[in-house]
Amino acid sequence: MVQPIARRTLSINHAAALVDVSRRTIYTWLTAGKLEYVRTAGGSVRIFEDSLWRERDRPVDPGPHG
Repeated sequence: MVQPIARRTLSINHAAALVDVSRRTIYTWLTAGKLEYVRTAGGSVRIFEDSLWRERDRPVDPGPHG
C-alpha cells in the first residue's frame, strides 16, 4: 500500500514571515493560484510550505482532480 506523503502547512502569518512579504501578498498569491492551501475545519487557511518555494510566475497545477 502506498503511504501518503505528509506536507507541512503554515499559517498566513508564518508563511508571510518566512518569505519576507506581507500578509496581503500571500492573499494575492492565493487568489492568483500561485500557492497551494487547505482550509481547516474551522475555516482557517493553511499554506503548504513547499508551495512557497515554487516560481511565482506560473499558477499551481491543480492536478487531475482540480
